[in-house]
Amino acid sequence: MQFSNIGIAIILTVLAGLSTGIGGLIVITFEKTNTKLLSVALGFSAGVMIYVSFVELFYESRQLLTANLGEATGTWINVISFFGGMLFIAIIDKLVPSYENPHEAHMVEEASSCPSDGSQKLLRVGLVTALIIAIHNFPEGMATFVSTIQQPSLGVAIAIAVAIHNIPEGMSVAIPVFCATGDRRKALRWSLFSGMAEPVGAIVAYLLLLPILNDTVFGILFAAIAGIMVFISFDELLPTAREYGEHHLSIYGLIGGMLLMSISLVLIG
Repeated sequence: MQFSNIGIAIILTVLAGLSTGIGGLIVITFEKTNTKLLSVALGFSAGVMIYVSFVELFYESRQLLTANLGEATGTWINVISFFGGMLFIAIIDKLVPSYENPHEAHMVEEASSCPSDGSQKLLRVGLVTALIIAIHNFPEGMATFVSTIQQPSLGVAIAIAVAIHNIPEGMSVAIPVFCATGDRRKALRWSLFSGMAEPVGAIVAYLLLLPILNDTVFGILFAAIAGIMVFISFDELLPTAREYGEHHLSIYGLIGGMLLMSISLVLIG
């Protein structure tokens, strides 16, 4: 583990978190949603996450665990950790009320056709959505942090994928807040707030995990992170990408993300 990478890891989680503010800026700046671009971008993010999870993180986890725990035990811990990561993020999603799920596709146009009444209800929806996204982003911050301190190039890839998928989440916060208050700055502030759980997750990972980090713990964390990212890709990114655009656009983005990630890892490696 390179301790010099800790600063880089925290910076990456801050930048990934701040991307929710891009979603807020889109809402208060533009009048029309570029649905095709969002569809391709979300598909691209899913492609990066899926490729990194199976080709890098899961494989690296297995290598570390079998080297330290033996072939049989290491393989079992690898598989259990992978599905444990899925279970962890699934539980978080299960706790989210379905009627306030922030992962539904939202359009900029919604901000220009706000309902004339129910402003307090809209404000509540926006603030609750911001809180839900913050909770959801917490493990993503930990994933970016842990990956970066072990392998910065991998952390950069994960941070980019997380940043892309944070943009529509920022929109889902900004739209109801803007409709309820008519305050552009407040809408932007709350969209930014929802993403700040990313660096908080990194700081918690630093304080709690750093003293005990070794190859075995890294192996468990890498597999769990892979499970988290695969779940996010199939449960959030690809369905939302299809809602924004044509089915093929999300798949083109998915393939593009995988292709670019594979080329990047070959060049860096």
